Amino acid sequence: NVVFSVLGKKGTVVPDLSQNEISIVEDDASQKITNFTRESGGPVALAVLIDTSNSIRTQFKVEQEAAIDFFHTTVRRRQDRAMLMSFDSTVDILQPFTDDADLLTKAVRRLKTGGGTKMFDAIQLACQEHLRKETRVRRVLVLISDGDDNMSFEVLSSTIEAAQRAEVAIYAISTNTSGFFGMSAPKNAKLLKRLAEETGGRAFFPSKIDEMAVNFQDISLELRNQYSLAYRSSNPARDGSFRSIKIETDRKNLKVKSRKGYYAARG
Repeated sequence: NVVFSVLGKKGTVVPDLSQNEISIVEDDASQKITNFTRESGGPVALAVLIDTSNSIRTQFKVEQEAAIDFFHTTVRRRQDRAMLMSFDSTVDILQPFTDDADLLTKAVRRLKTGGGTKMFDAIQLACQEHLRKETRVRRVLVLISDGDDNMSFEVLSSTIEAAQRAEVAIYAISTNTSGFFGMSAPKNAKLLKRLAEETGGRAFFPSKIDEMAVNFQDISLELRNQYSLAYRSSNPARDGSFRSIKIETDRKNLKVKSRKGYYAARG
């Protein structure tokens, strides 16, 4: 199963794609789609990870309010589940999975800043120990950070692998507003963008911290206008290898976003 989004020229979601307008390729071999659905109302397991290191201190209050609004507009009772984690020199679970936006709000209010940054470690923990255990749902991680990791044991490649194995889409909102589209810290901007692109998510680079609320709204809208397809791989090998996948549409001027691949089963 592969969940994907389709965006127009200006990044607007496209909600009316049909199965005959898409195709999927695995390792350069065309695959036969066996199932295609729109995921507008399907349940979501959502992990929000907020950077509380010293580097984001000046934007912190705005981040908190934007996150609270996101929980209240996105998490539906008895359908979705969300959790909140923070990371600086440690990684903390402030609220385990719940469908109660008020509990999540109280957890956001408890956030405090200080310390270094264990971003990769936090993502790996959220994907492998928490989101992976949520079944029959779309798994989504929202990362709020400037991308400046300086304390993790994990690295970018192992973090992406953890997300891909857990089938988690990463949506990143950069807190670095000192340069437009991350120009003041291009390395960190590229890192956030790669985390998103490799997992089928999306990276946002607000030029002002006030735009963060709009980015949260864009994520919420996209989650309500996604698609899912299924296919049985034409490669029968159970060798644990990474298989690249690419979804394309013949409708012009559209961009399809999905994870870049998956790891085959071993057996």
